[in-house]
Amino acid sequence: MSDDPLLRAAEPRDLPAIVGLIRELADFERLSHLVQVTPETLQPHLFGEWPVAECLVGEVQGQVVAFALYFTNFSTFLARPGLYLEDLYVQPAHRGSGLGKALLTRLAGIAAERGYGRFEWSVLDWNENAIRFYQRMGATVMPDWRICRITGEALAAYGRPGQAAAPGAA
Repeated sequence: MSDDPLLRAAEPRDLPAIVGLIRELADFERLSHLVQVTPETLQPHLFGEWPVAECLVGEVQGQVVAFALYFTNFSTFLARPGLYLEDLYVQPAHRGSGLGKALLTRLAGIAAERGYGRFEWSVLDWNENAIRFYQRMGATVMPDWRICRITGEALAAYGRPGQAAAPGAA
């Protein structure tokens, strides 16, 4: 087997490896306490009847060592779909090998092939290495934008008609 990385679309057999990489990413981002994913919970969203996300994997010597999970979003300003990268992770032993750049380049290619207007993702403000890497690749870090999120019990409550409370309300 070659040491050259192989990029390919994820397959159902990759689910345990992808979940393992998601857990490594969560550890790196100091967010392990939020992880609920299992191969069984991820499977329908990548490979079920109505998949809502796609995934590329990077293999070295037959081992999945990187992944990029993405989905389609939409720009009302451009009136075109876009590609949103939810997560990209390369195991530390394989960083600097070009695998992360290859994944991003392939995703940009997918977006262009599909006629999408944008390719976007988020980065933690403390991850200076990633920010510099993305900027070297030509990405613009959007300083004026913040991510808003409702999740868990707040989402369930907010989603019930007449039950939503204003943020911070008792």
